[in-house]
Amino acid sequence: MAEPEFEQAYKELVSTLENSSLFEKNPEYKKALEVAAIPERVIQFRVRWENDKGECQVNKGYRVQFNSALGPYKGGLRFHPTVNLSILKFLGFEQVFKNALTGLNMGGGKGGADFDPKGKSDNEIRKFCVAFMTELSKHIGADTDVPAGDIGVSPREIGWMFGTYRAIRNRWEGVLTGKGGSWGGSLIRPEATGYGLVYYVDHMIAYASGGKESFKGKTVAISGSGNVAQYAALKVIELGGTVVSLSDSKGALIAEDGKSFSPEDVNAIAALKVQRKSLTDLERHSFKYLAGARPWTHVKVDIALPCATQNEVSGDEAKALIESGAKFIAEGSNMGCTQEAIDAFEAHRKEKKGESIWYAPGKAANAGGVAVSGLEMAQNSARLSWTSEEVDEKLKGIMKACFDNCLETAKEYITPAEGEFPSLVAGANVAGFKKVAAAMKDQGDWW
Repeated sequence: MAEPEFEQAYKELVSTLENSSLFEKNPEYKKALEVAAIPERVIQFRVRWENDKGECQVNKGYRVQFNSALGPYKGGLRFHPTVNLSILKFLGFEQVFKNALTGLNMGGGKGGADFDPKGKSDNEIRKFCVAFMTELSKHIGADTDVPAGDIGVSPREIGWMFGTYRAIRNRWEGVLTGKGGSWGGSLIRPEATGYGLVYYVDHMIAYASGGKESFKGKTVAISGSGNVAQYAALKVIELGGTVVSLSDSKGALIAEDGKSFSPEDVNAIAALKVQRKSLTDLERHSFKYLAGARPWTHVKVDIALPCATQNEVSGDEAKALIESGAKFIAEGSNMGCTQEAIDAFEAHRKEKKGESIWYAPGKAANAGGVAVSGLEMAQNSARLSWTSEEVDEKLKGIMKACFDNCLETAKEYITPAEGEFPSLVAGANVAGFKKVAAAMKDQGDWW
């Protein structure tokens, strides 16, 4: 069966590894790649639940436990009608190396169901969560596999699933992250992916400008309007940047006439999302909603942050961003750019050197969310809670270490030409893969 998303993620990793000096210096790592490309375990199950009319409904549930060399499997649960094994394998594969880049002891996995929460009552969603966790609970645990939320799975759904796990297993343990603050959740967890993305890009800006520039005065396009996009927008605004777009699955909301999104606008969008309403409800005199559009070709910006879903920046859109003078693009979503887009950004980086656009992949730039999930696991294990300031400082430190790791690894394995920005995509891939492969070798997974 064809698995286009997984094949795309695999080829993207392999192409950068092959174009680096990694296999030349360590030819045995080719065997590690062969082993690491296959999940340790794929669990598929049916989820039977009852709608409000008393009718039996059935969905497909999944958990892909990809790699546990560095720690318990860690990765989100996605409830969306497009969920299938290809998407979950791609997400799990990316998660393995993303988690490695955080420096925390976490393996990689991903799961979910082809359940569509849209149009369902709260009671129906609760019943689905109970049915889903009744089966999943057999395969997870605080030291085995620790899922989190993803698309369609908010803290509310995490709560229902946690309660089901606790009742079935008769254990209170940190088996899920993204929990409520009063029962084991970490402060800064909802903000972490968006904040971490902005912290990562801030290091890119500082490096590219020799420390002379920051987000202050920069114009930023953001796609998406969920958790990641909202908190990325709020952090950009806090750091002095101007946000000129957000979007949803049906179109893009663009700020016009020199206007921009304020924190109040972002909060209004957050309220709409809770009510599962469209961004068209926010169309005001200073915003224009473009149905069926993504923001990249409709605004002139310094920074682009795709924060919605996979493959949301095409090759043509990448070229449009380059031609409009954008200087930085970093993925808040997983595999937000198509391979054609990545190729365009990387070609421009080599051609224009210090005057080029600079691309950062999601496995590095959006690692802040899972990093704070790892910090939540640590707090649960120690039965303590850290303050917002403590968690935010740890997040900043993790994102700086992640950026430095990508940068130095790129310099070591893909020597940049004079005046050229190091390839962050290659640096992230080599650094993440090397760490996982070395742990696998030590544990006898390959030899």
